Amino acid sequence: MKTKYIDLIQQTYDWPQEEFKLDNDLELMFHDIYLMDIIKKYGTPLKISYLPIISKQIEKAKMLFKVAMAKANYEGTYTYCYCTKSSHFSFVLEEALKNDIHIETSSAYDINIIEKLEEKGLFDKDKYIVCNGYKLPAYIANIARLIENGYKNVIPVLDNVNEIEELSQSVTKKTKIGIRIASEEAPKFDFYTSRLGIGYKDIVSFYSDKVKKYKNFELKMLHFFINTGITDTAYYWSELAKCVRVYCDLKKVCPTLDTLNIGGGLPIKTSLAYQYDYEYMIEEIVAQIKRFCVEADVKEPNIVTEFGTFTVGSSGAAIYKVIDQKKQNDREKWNMIDSSFMTTLPDAWAINKRFIMLAINNWEEEYERVFLGGLTCDSDDFYNSEQNSNAIFLPKIEKNRPQYIGFFHTGAYQETIGGYGGIQHCLTPAPKHVIIYKNEHDEVKTKLFSKEQDYKSMLDILGY
Repeated sequence: MKTKYIDLIQQTYDWPQEEFKLDNDLELMFHDIYLMDIIKKYGTPLKISYLPIISKQIEKAKMLFKVAMAKANYEGTYTYCYCTKSSHFSFVLEEALKNDIHIETSSAYDINIIEKLEEKGLFDKDKYIVCNGYKLPAYIANIARLIENGYKNVIPVLDNVNEIEELSQSVTKKTKIGIRIASEEAPKFDFYTSRLGIGYKDIVSFYSDKVKKYKNFELKMLHFFINTGITDTAYYWSELAKCVRVYCDLKKVCPTLDTLNIGGGLPIKTSLAYQYDYEYMIEEIVAQIKRFCVEADVKEPNIVTEFGTFTVGSSGAAIYKVIDQKKQNDREKWNMIDSSFMTTLPDAWAINKRFIMLAINNWEEEYERVFLGGLTCDSDDFYNSEQNSNAIFLPKIEKNRPQYIGFFHTGAYQETIGGYGGIQHCLTPAPKHVIIYKNEHDEVKTKLFSKEQDYKSMLDILGY
């Protein structure tokens, strides 16, 4: 009878996988990194960022769009933007910018980051900066400063009808702008229409009645994004079709319009059983945009994407040690970790998001069903199922045999949502953060980016 943890994984999934395999000691490797060596060097709890995968993801998307456009005889260009809100860390932006990408922003402080990158020689003033989000005065002032200081392709995307007037009071140079469509949300959503952007039916009249009067602005971009992301569903294809039809209608009254921004939402693997046909989806998107434009007798637009999670999500991992097992009743075994899910993986708590979870060691031991519990005194600090399963299985716990577990593809949003460097729930310290990169000789190196948070920094924040 096959009762070992390795048997469970091999029977349940295709194994090994591109980013996961076992070393000779049957311990887990992530992108050929010996995770037990990282644990022995730095300890747990631990966050890691494997930077080479960021460049790999960017080049993958670029190639997919290049091939799709060639197959469709598509005459427009493709531009890859990274949306900074997914991860603002300097090492993420610096790695991404090695790949000739552009930037999408969502707040005033994003502009300050861009200026820092330009000072370091890492960002060119010719690159596109797509400015999304509701724009408070500080954001508008920072956008205006970029434009006045010679950034040539800053594109503020109008989120509401009043922003163009507010921008006109701060910007003196000729400026490209965009308009965001307020897409209709998925049927199960709590509301019908996105709070972001301007309604489908109002876009053309908004341009003709208001935007057109501002001679200092040149409308170049129509922006489209839906919360569910790029999925092979009737809802997505319906919203994309409506968006392209609006583009065609707008193009007929606005000759300067030449770019369609289809936003982000290209997914990443959240389970070892995860399947997504990237090639088919991108080819179909490009083909549909082309088809609708041909039918409307409109030149197909340049395409811009804003991939955040797709860019950086696969680079991240969180590693914990199981410090105890509590048997609370006849059926429930709680493996307690040396950190908190609520603070280190907040999406798991807030929106019930699931990540790839695997044991790092003890793969030859028998497995058992468990629940995972965090350290905080909060009943919601737990993790109890996988993306494709309503249960969690891990090697059996034995005294004096340490057990380590890893959560993978956690590189997007978790640090910023969790309040990196701030006060965490129950004063749980932020874990160490280690960067894994390759040097100029293609050698794998590690670097401690931040130590585990100590009590002094917490007391300082709290005013003690």
